[in-house]
Parts: sequence; C-alpha cells; structure tokens
Amino acid sequence: MTVIDSTPVTSSPVDTRASTEPVRPRPDGQDRYTISEVAALTGLRPHTLRWYEQIGLMPQVERSHAGQRRFDDRDLEWLACVTKLRLTGMPVAHMVRYAELVRQGPASYGERQRMLEQTRCDVLARIAELHDTLTLLDTKIDFYADAHRASEGA
Repeated sequence: MTVIDSTPVTSSPVDTRASTEPVRPRPDGQDRYTISEVAALTGLRPHTLRWYEQIGLMPQVERSHAGQRRFDDRDLEWLACVTKLRLTGMPVAHMVRYAELVRQGPASYGERQRMLEQTRCDVLARIAELHDTLTLLDTKIDFYADAHRASEGA
C-alpha cells in the first residue's frame, strides 16, 4: 500500500538526469502550466497526470488560488523521466518506489542504482529478444521474396 503525503511540496529534490535534455517550453520564471498544457506537451492524458500524483509517482503539484494544478519545468522534467522509465517496461509500482527513493535524497542512491541496473538488464534482454524476432522476420521476408521471384520466373 502506498501512503500519499498531501503536504504541498514547493521544491523537492527531483532526479531528472534520466532525461537527456531538459524540457523547457517557456523561459525561466514563466514555467507554470495547466494540466491541459502538460497533457499536450507530454502526450499523457490529464486523467493519467492526476493518477500519477494520486499514487505518489509525482510530488504534490502546486495549486493556483482556485485549486487548479500548476505544473512547472521540474514537473515536466520528472514526467519525461517517468515516461522513459515506463518505456522500459518498469512496473508502475517500481516507478512509485523509485519516486519515493528520489524524495529521500542522497541516502537512497545505492538502492536507486540497483533498481536502474536491474531495469537496464531487463531492457537488454528485451532488445536481444527483439533482435531475434527481427532476424526471424528478415528470414521469412527473404524466403517469400525468393519464392515470389521463383514463381514469377516459372
């Protein structure tokens, strides 16, 4: 069970080094985005963004005086990292654990490293599996191309 801390976080440490380039669609100091803007920038649905916050995958997002979520550049960078982790096939529960470790700060570097090393091994295994699949497809494509040429020549 994940316990969600509802205390607003103004500047929690966020490990965004997994993304290669920072996401900064607006100049510094003008980095407040509505949920629909973040959805458009990230390709994530607003429902998904709310769910990520609810399960603790994201820190509490700042709210406007009217209670609307106001994402900032750090949130966008974190979402870019989370999106990459999701592409690795990392289960959401592991991503939530990783987010918890990030919020713990430097004391959790070792555990974060182990998690990412395991994920890297999983990705390499998937790449090898896909490479084998690609080889099979290439073999079949070549077979059918040769068979098609042979039937046309007969």
